Amino acid sequence: MQPEELADWLRLALTPGVGPQAARKLLAAFGLPEAILRQDQAALSQVIDSARAEALRKPPEGFEAQLAATLAWLAQDPQGREILTLADAEYPQALLAIEDPPLMLYRLGVRGVTPARALAIVGSRNPTPQGLQNAHRFAKAFAAAGVTVVSGMALGIDGAAHQGALDGAPGDALATIAVVGTGLDRVYPKRHLELAHRIAQRGMIVSEYHIGTPPLAENFPRRNRLIAGLSQGTLVVEAALQSGSLITARLAAEQGKEVFAIPGSIHSPHARGCHALLRQGAKLVESAQDVLEDLRLSLAAAAPASSEEAAEGESPLLAAMGYDPIGLDPLIARTGIPAPLLQAQLLELELAGEIARLPGGLFQRLAAA
Repeated sequence: MQPEELADWLRLALTPGVGPQAARKLLAAFGLPEAILRQDQAALSQVIDSARAEALRKPPEGFEAQLAATLAWLAQDPQGREILTLADAEYPQALLAIEDPPLMLYRLGVRGVTPARALAIVGSRNPTPQGLQNAHRFAKAFAAAGVTVVSGMALGIDGAAHQGALDGAPGDALATIAVVGTGLDRVYPKRHLELAHRIAQRGMIVSEYHIGTPPLAENFPRRNRLIAGLSQGTLVVEAALQSGSLITARLAAEQGKEVFAIPGSIHSPHARGCHALLRQGAKLVESAQDVLEDLRLSLAAAAPASSEEAAEGESPLLAAMGYDPIGLDPLIARTGIPAPLLQAQLLELELAGEIARLPGGLFQRLAAA
């Protein structure tokens, strides 16, 4: 895209009051932004109200600085950075099908690759150890089957899903897509800086937000429609009842996509969002194969074994624990093991990665990797 063309698109997108819906009406009426910006107020007022038509007659405040910052961002890595508009042939076709596609889409990472198959994995920012493991294992299995994993690069389930996809994807595959709620000149949260670099090497980071956009709270729920839109289905791993992941699931359902949920303990607040989705018609899944079969995809031979394959000769203590969080006293009641010996055995299992210690003196068994 030439700088003059980018300037026209950016000016249209930044004009106060002219949101994506009004911009699409103008594009339909007059063609490209260059033609829109040549119109007089009378012509523009036939499509949008007079106040917004007047606003289009001059560059918005701070426009020159924003254009300069955008051009500088592109120039830092011309091979790995690009901006797509609704008029570009490379604009993701999947997003053209959603109700409110972004006017401009910023992309960082692998270019020239469009995933044929993609699945979203979303969930809690404060998951249980089992939730993190499930997100990683499912994503790794999907990626091994040649399916691109889409998520939001947030803490918790999102991050584990991206990591799992990067660990499981063949070397030449588009492993994962991160849809973020900031400008692509920054990484949020900062602790995912290394993860962002990994994704840029073997996947893609995308945003509808302009360069310099900070992590504003209202942007994250809005970007969820893109996570759902880029995917054939959405898997919710863990979610509280107020989780933003349920927004993604609702948007996926509204887009006609499949919604999947992993069930959990009836006592865990992390499972209540998934259980609510299941009551609303989401499909219960226990393994990556469940999702792939439902979407008529095939699980590659390299995918890890499913969690329901019970290990032979497992520890009696693990069998007594089950998979719900449990405290020391209930375990003593179940096993009859004296407290000092039980604590020693729990420590051994924790060091072996078989269980996780949770807040409140609870323990939880981890599914086999």
